[in-house]
Amino acid sequence: MDYRSAGVDVARGREFVRDIQASVARTMRAGVLGGIGGFGGLFELPQGYRQPVLVSGTDGVGTKLKLAQIADRHDTIGIDLVAMCVNDILTLGAEPLFVLDYLATGKLEPQQLAAVVDGIATGCEQSGCALLGGETAEMPGFYGAGEYDVAGFCVGVVEKSQLIDGSQIAVGDRLIGLPSSGLHSNGYSLVRRIVAESGEAWDAIPAGWQRSLLETFLAPTQLYVRPILAALKAGLTVRGMAHITGGGLPENLPRCLGPHQSARIRPNSWTIPAEFEWLMQQGPVELLEMFHTFNMGIGFVLALPPEAADRALDLLPEAIAIGEVVAGEGEVLGLEDWQV
Repeated sequence: MDYRSAGVDVARGREFVRDIQASVARTMRAGVLGGIGGFGGLFELPQGYRQPVLVSGTDGVGTKLKLAQIADRHDTIGIDLVAMCVNDILTLGAEPLFVLDYLATGKLEPQQLAAVVDGIATGCEQSGCALLGGETAEMPGFYGAGEYDVAGFCVGVVEKSQLIDGSQIAVGDRLIGLPSSGLHSNGYSLVRRIVAESGEAWDAIPAGWQRSLLETFLAPTQLYVRPILAALKAGLTVRGMAHITGGGLPENLPRCLGPHQSARIRPNSWTIPAEFEWLMQQGPVELLEMFHTFNMGIGFVLALPPEAADRALDLLPEAIAIGEVVAGEGEVLGLEDWQV
């Protein structure tokens, strides 16, 4: 017997590493020392910081992986992975420096996983960070045929004096939302159940839609790094930021608020995208449950002083004024008054 007969092909693993080198090379940036293949990735801190603070974040993409496997399309799920990590550390004002990934599968399918890594590289390119390394685990008997899981983490840097931690947020500050590109990477256990019980096929195109259910729900998570960092560099005063992930606005927006503060959302201040309305109707799912599960069309929120609100809308053309900070105990108010 040998390792290969037990289901682990070490030679194929080495070939896979060679296959993804071009994707990794696309993400190289200043600060990267050496290449992939060693026991650790090396990155030199950028010059120009007086008190650099490292910011880290880690995440996966949840059961959205099931949709990628149903569609046999794996080139966007890596973008989701990067976005879920870099958007989190961006809330602190950090510039992402590098990402590392972890891929696990029952049997290494080089073409399939190379597409995943290529998506990770694309996400890194779009965020200005390097894919510094990763790990691929072949685990026969643990995953079914064609199944894999992916997770990762990122590290960024911010000047200590420019750290955005929400401590300066004041009652009366304005809330500016940036649109999502769809469901992003949260709520897919509920999505899969709704689609299954609706009787609709994944390739069905609902009335008025341009894409199928599968294509719509596979849309990759929006990356907010470049526009937000550009706005900060242009001098926009931002006191707090929130990445709207699992738990929606009610769970994520209070994470950047201070004690005795709440957020009041202006009802119907944006149009809820059609895919969320479809899920709500097909479930059926109550509106507040939808807000507690999905981003509902707003993927990122900035809190800033009233005098900076117009400047924010100029620097971020897609941004929407969605509410303000009020006195309270960490609630998100106004969602119950939404009209659908």
